[in-house]
Amino acid sequence: MPQLDFSTFPNQIFWLVVTLVVIYFVLSRIALPRISAVLAERAGTITNDIAAAEELKLKAQEAEAAYNQALADARAEANRIVAEAKAEIQSELDAELKKADAEIAAKTAESEKAIAEIRENAVKSVTDVAKDTAKEIVAALGGKADAKTVTAAVKAQMKG
Repeated sequence: MPQLDFSTFPNQIFWLVVTLVVIYFVLSRIALPRISAVLAERAGTITNDIAAAEELKLKAQEAEAAYNQALADARAEANRIVAEAKAEIQSELDAELKKADAEIAAKTAESEKAIAEIRENAVKSVTDVAKDTAKEIVAALGGKADAKTVTAAVKAQMKG
């Protein structure tokens, strides 16, 4: 093996040093600057992306807050509309109830008046029938009764 031949060692060491120096210069002047530029670009891109993400996160939080506020406003408006509708319906209902109560009161008054007339007519009719019946009974028993006496007797019995 030629690598292990001691007579070629100085030559091999020379070329090893030359090769290492060339590799060092190539790496330090060409490859490493490109690699560091790529790393710097990646770091910049990552930093910009993180900053953009933070900005978008803040915008999303603001949008969420605006959405929540709009939702709360809409709910408040809906509650207000419902309350107004309830109040309007209640006022209409109260008006209709008052109208119905007035109609019921009027019909009740008419009915009471009619009942009072019927009662008065019934009492008068009963009195007339009682007078006629008393006259007929007295006449059937063989007595004679005048109208004043029969009226007084019927009135006495009707009073209790």
